Amino acid sequence: MSADLPSTRALEKRPETGPENQLAALERVWRRFGDGASLLKRGGRVTEVSATHYKVRGLSEIARLGDVVEQRGQAGARRGEIVKISRDEVVVAPFERSADAGIGDAVFRRGPLTVSPHPTWRGRAIDALTRPIDGGPPLVRGDDGDDQAATPGALSRQRVGTSFMTGVRVIDIFTPLCFGQRLGIFAGSGVGKSTLLAMLAGADAFDTVVVALIGERGREVREFLEDTIGDSMAKTIAVVATSDESAMMRRRAPDTAMRVAEHFRDQGHRVLLVLDSITRFAHALREVATGTGEPPVARGYPASVFTELPKLLERAGPGAEGKGSITAIISVLVDGDDHNDPVADSVRGILDGHVVLDRSIAEQGRYPPVNPLSSISRLAGKAWSPEQRALVTMLKSMISRFEDTRDIRLLGAYQGGVDAELDNAVRQVPLIYEALTQSPRDRPSADPFSDLARHLRGKQNADAAD
Repeated sequence: MSADLPSTRALEKRPETGPENQLAALERVWRRFGDGASLLKRGGRVTEVSATHYKVRGLSEIARLGDVVEQRGQAGARRGEIVKISRDEVVVAPFERSADAGIGDAVFRRGPLTVSPHPTWRGRAIDALTRPIDGGPPLVRGDDGDDQAATPGALSRQRVGTSFMTGVRVIDIFTPLCFGQRLGIFAGSGVGKSTLLAMLAGADAFDTVVVALIGERGREVREFLEDTIGDSMAKTIAVVATSDESAMMRRRAPDTAMRVAEHFRDQGHRVLLVLDSITRFAHALREVATGTGEPPVARGYPASVFTELPKLLERAGPGAEGKGSITAIISVLVDGDDHNDPVADSVRGILDGHVVLDRSIAEQGRYPPVNPLSSISRLAGKAWSPEQRALVTMLKSMISRFEDTRDIRLLGAYQGGVDAELDNAVRQVPLIYEALTQSPRDRPSADPFSDLARHLRGKQNADAAD
């Protein structure tokens, strides 16, 4: 046990500009020091240490899953999270890169991790524990950290029905999005999913953007935020957990990002949540669960992974009546280009659509390398007009005929004039592919259907002139 009083330096310093701010500050102090749990800390001792976890005896009676603990050893105070509770001991996964604990070190329970977003967080980059990593001033904390936003019930959510333009032509034509939709970007490594995510994150339709970078390369984070996000960073909050951080930090980062998004959703904002990638989140879940002794059930993934994925993703979507919405764009890294990977297969059934990036299309130099035949938006019917629906159906039919006969044409067995539909596809589909090609440096498309029609007319007029 320890009766040490909490340090007053931990209190958030805020400018005192009036009586209301002074009263609010006094109330925060009273809430902190008026709670007996903060004045008296109960703890235990480390009894076993491994590379990724350590065990503590003496906390079982008061511990709860998800509680944060503070371990005090030779390296100073370090935090971790309780991931398993047994009768005699608890298992702790540290937030540090390794379990740098010693036998007999004191460990104190600090309660659940709270996230207290504030409007001034926009334009900042933070880690999974809401600590700033951009070299800026300390974050201002909101007042609602103890009352975490609850996921709206199935019948209390608003209906999804309002579409928006992403500016990416191939997305807006074939897989249009609506506010509150959850869309997956499925791709193998190095195909271009991060670039496409950055193009989508620049959409002007949103009040706030939350970007969660999970397991990304450390050197790419700054490039992604400064070069790719660019001007949109003013309304963006980036939650970063790089690949060299602990599994707990990579596991915590999506939850932190979702809590931030929920806060702004409840303020009435239209929020865009970009999560890259959900697969690395699943890898972190697997590492933590394996360390607690949970057996694998599918390609090394324990069963708890497939429980945590829908719990996280279902928090996105439309809010309750009178609130905003969270539109989620989720990156799914398919291992070995296997789109039936357990994580990809599980996530595909939860989301409201999926965009498939094809490596063969990327190798042809067509970006974004979206396969329009394999991609689908379950809410496209709410975004298309009847005329647009008919046009997209015709475009997919032409592309399907063109791709199905590619081998025949390469062998020289195709003869024009025999099949009018195939002849039309051979003439039009390469022009359609040209119109859909778009890079992050290109101007976002305000009317993709008009841009497509304009491109086709221009090419036809040029051919007629020749």
